[in-house]
Amino acid sequence: MKPRVAVFKFASCDGCQLQFLNAEDELLKLATEVDFVYFPEARTRSLSGPYDIAFVEGSITTPDDARRIVQVREASHYLVTIGACATAGGIQALRNWADIEQYRRLVYPSPEFVSALSTSTPVSEHVRVDFEIWGCPVDKGQLLGVVRSWLSRAKPVLPAFSVCMECKRRGNVCVVVARGEPCLGPVTRTGCGALCPSFNRGCYGCFGPADDQNLKSFTDLLAAQGVTGEDAARRLRGINGYVRPWRETADAIAAAKK
Repeated sequence: MKPRVAVFKFASCDGCQLQFLNAEDELLKLATEVDFVYFPEARTRSLSGPYDIAFVEGSITTPDDARRIVQVREASHYLVTIGACATAGGIQALRNWADIEQYRRLVYPSPEFVSALSTSTPVSEHVRVDFEIWGCPVDKGQLLGVVRSWLSRAKPVLPAFSVCMECKRRGNVCVVVARGEPCLGPVTRTGCGALCPSFNRGCYGCFGPADDQNLKSFTDLLAAQGVTGEDAARRLRGINGYVRPWRETADAIAAAKK
């Protein structure tokens, strides 16, 4: 009997789920190894658990989300979060620094019908997570690599060194040194292939914090470029802004400015 795989969506744009479908030829081979029993993005058939492995996209933003993720965890032997929303709260976590009630009143004509938590949080703040795949969206190769490792009963290992290493490998001219461009590459993990710096644009931090980051040196570098205060805090409060090291650094910068 093939392993039962499920793919769940919470608050997100669906981009990370689509990386499964973008695998195309690899997906056809994968379908011979596993049975996608729950994957609404790809098929109408949806079976209940238990699931051998569940991939979860999206952050927890509503009371229903908070209840449903517990049910997903209970039904899954192995749970993997995919993408910035599931691993760090996503771009929607920007509301964590704002007044959600004010947003509700200003944006919606009938705010009483909108049910939302005051924060957008990663899945790991609600249930146990067995493995995390970072990115916005995740890298197709990394996603398939985790599946292959799991099928081989091996522990998945993904690179966590900084984007700067990737830039060196590609022979990119450093946008910080050559252009004075603020860039999150020194504190962001690899996975995108240094996409933005390859086009002379500073890194946005799509793949979350690297394992060798030095945030003190990074913020000093920003300051040397004239990026301080709220501007510096906003650089970190982006796609993965609610992940702890970046959140705490940005909060400290913002507090020091007041």
